Amino acid sequence: MSDVLSPQQQAGTDEEEVYRPPGPRRGSGIVVFILAVIAAVAIPALFFVALEATFEFMESQNLSPILTGFVAILIAVFGVFGVYTAVDLAIRRLPGTLSERVRPYAWAGPAVVILLIYLVYPAVNTIQLSFLDATSTNFVGWANYEYVFTDPAMLRSLRNTLAWIFVVPVSAVAIGLGFAVLADKLRRLESLAKSMIFLPMAISFIGAGIVWRFVYAFRIEGSGEQIGILNAAWTSLGNAPVDWLSINGWNNLLLMVIMVWLQTGFAMVILSSAIKGVPEDMLEAARIDGATEVQVFWRVVVPNIMSSIVVVFTTMVIGVLKVFDIVWVMTGGQDGTEVIAERMIRNMFTFRDFGRGAAIAVFMFIAVIPIMIINIRRFREEESIR
Repeated sequence: MSDVLSPQQQAGTDEEEVYRPPGPRRGSGIVVFILAVIAAVAIPALFFVALEATFEFMESQNLSPILTGFVAILIAVFGVFGVYTAVDLAIRRLPGTLSERVRPYAWAGPAVVILLIYLVYPAVNTIQLSFLDATSTNFVGWANYEYVFTDPAMLRSLRNTLAWIFVVPVSAVAIGLGFAVLADKLRRLESLAKSMIFLPMAISFIGAGIVWRFVYAFRIEGSGEQIGILNAAWTSLGNAPVDWLSINGWNNLLLMVIMVWLQTGFAMVILSSAIKGVPEDMLEAARIDGATEVQVFWRVVVPNIMSSIVVVFTTMVIGVLKVFDIVWVMTGGQDGTEVIAERMIRNMFTFRDFGRGAAIAVFMFIAVIPIMIINIRRFREEESIR
């Protein structure tokens, strides 16, 4: 054999030996999986045990509710931090590369476990209840779902919810877009104007319902001064006071106005940010080509912010499907103002028919799925463009 080395071998002898970390040992994946499961379950379990023991001790001492709530806040803040710190210290003591491989699961795993316990399990249990009777003891098959599509009140709620889905998002997005464009033209006081329009978002749906009850308030003619703003203006023109919320058809529209009032600020903020992201060169090029401001808006601005419009619209549709507070506070679902969420709450907690309430909840969940798919596809399209 020749003692002459090839150029590659000679180069290899001149270079320092490169360190290569050892590959994973056989079976290490199983070890990592077991440790990851232990870490993911340990944090919620330890926190629950500590919380349970603390509350049992406080109940035995007959402490005041204020002190109990204060301790609960301390445990929620510092207890979680302490448990995570203890688990992380335990992971640091693992040999070799196990520490770095297990740590991500220890931090993300508890969130997955809690998600399974508080979201996935209730969803599965709700589907199971939807096939049982009112007392959740006897199997009734598809009877509860038949009720959803045959009961007169449910059919009214479906029609009303469809009207809400069409009117509220379209109106809120259109008005919010208009406010966004106008606010973008302001050189001064832009922040103040946006803050005033966004302010209703700080009010809960219950609070908004109470506020607007004074707007639509009605008193029989001759029983005193009209405290409702709408009736005060109406009677000042020489007309008789009107019980606005009892007029079938119009009462639904008046309830929708409340949610449009609440959601317009949200649409304005998101769309205003999107408008500011439109390249100025593109706008100037359109103006140089002779386009008017209206043409620039519809042919340049709107296509560029369409993804934001779709996201805002679909987010509002999901919110409309869940609307309950406004209807419950204003009319209680009476006079033809039923919506799906109101029917679910009424069947579940007023009529104590858990099977029908669960079936309505499952129907709402299925109705949201296509909207979520649209949002996910839009996000993927945006990511592919980037």
